[in-house]
Amino acid sequence: MKLKVTSFLSVFLLLSVVVSSFANADSLSEREQNIARAGKLKVCIWPEYFSISYRNAKSGLLEGIDIDLSKEFAKDLGVEVEYVQTHFGIFMNDLEQDKCDVAMFGVGRTESRMERIDFSQPYLSSGMYGITSKAHPLLSSWEEMDQEGIVVCVQKGTYMENAMKASLKKAKLLTVVKPSQREIEVRSGRADLFITDYPYGQKMITNYDWAKLLTPKIATAQFQYAYAVKKGQPEWLARVDQFVAAIKKDGRLQQAAESNKLLPIVLAN
Repeated sequence: MKLKVTSFLSVFLLLSVVVSSFANADSLSEREQNIARAGKLKVCIWPEYFSISYRNAKSGLLEGIDIDLSKEFAKDLGVEVEYVQTHFGIFMNDLEQDKCDVAMFGVGRTESRMERIDFSQPYLSSGMYGITSKAHPLLSSWEEMDQEGIVVCVQKGTYMENAMKASLKKAKLLTVVKPSQREIEVRSGRADLFITDYPYGQKMITNYDWAKLLTPKIATAQFQYAYAVKKGQPEWLARVDQFVAAIKKDGRLQQAAESNKLLPIVLAN
């Protein structure tokens, strides 16, 4: 009799586990189910974003806060991570065309972008900075930027573009498509400086001895960075938000920020 009861309980427990597994699978969003079936999380990154999602020229390896955290997200989902190269000019198209499941490369939350894509809760926040040449005869501070004859370069599609359009009164604005073109324009003399954020500004003064960082005396408007997903996926967006909340609570965000020298712009709450 005891053997029959034990066998019955074993079968019952096994069935409970199976039913629970199916229930959990059904509770997953369609996106998360597809990720689980494929065994991989496709993450859009821009591999030229220093300290964020940067391909080290010497090692050839990807590094940065969102490389670290995307691996953590994939681990939480029980899958591998696959990176999809993009940039700010096309990443929304890539999300809409399902080339990646999520964009994780310090994407600024702007109103214009929110019309096309959805954002998680923010995890970083940065103001704007200028990069000019140390030998520039007219620019020794951010406050000297908006004057006649000065050409300010920005990358198309970034929040810096709209911010400069709204704030510049005398200086001329030059918009370029490729990120590296900003540096080329300054080095060639066609632009006097380009506008960037904290992470990229750190790259410039770390890697180039000609570059000078212009820091505003009064901090500019702070732009929040978050992860981005295709619109119309509330369950998947909620899962990404759950990950952001988790890394803030368990210390993974702080740890990744510290190892990539980004603690000054981390949003812990």
